[in-house]
Amino acid sequence: MRAVFQRVTRASVSVDGKEVASVGKGAMVLLAVGKEDTEKDVEYMAEKIAGLRVFPDSDGKMNLSLTDVGGEVLLISQFTLYGDVKKGKRPGFDGAAPPEMGERLYLHTAEALNRLGVPTRTGVFGAYMQVELVNDGPVTILISSKKEF
Repeated sequence: MRAVFQRVTRASVSVDGKEVASVGKGAMVLLAVGKEDTEKDVEYMAEKIAGLRVFPDSDGKMNLSLTDVGGEVLLISQFTLYGDVKKGKRPGFDGAAPPEMGERLYLHTAEALNRLGVPTRTGVFGAYMQVELVNDGPVTILISSKKEF
């Protein structure tokens, strides 16, 4: 799995001009499922997202996690994170999971985050979405369950 974690003061997602989910303080996470991913990757990713220490403590140091600050997550499916542009200029998506598998593991990731005590809302898998966010910091972290970053 690959993810882009952005610390936010607020974020929302809309489909066909209608807001389907929003969060306040916390993170907006773009999540891509790879064709080799399993439930083990889901658990790794959920624990990493929930525990990532990117929120300031009383001294202003990034020492606190989503669980520490009571933050929320807006989880957005983003298969294009598996876009490969090594050859040419048009990305190939051979590394991305097929849609049925991608949706299943994406939704399991949201469930895992909720089980870890992080309120998580989702976009609509496979839909054309508009995402709005206020990146706080800005803080943006790349995460991979395969240790590729």
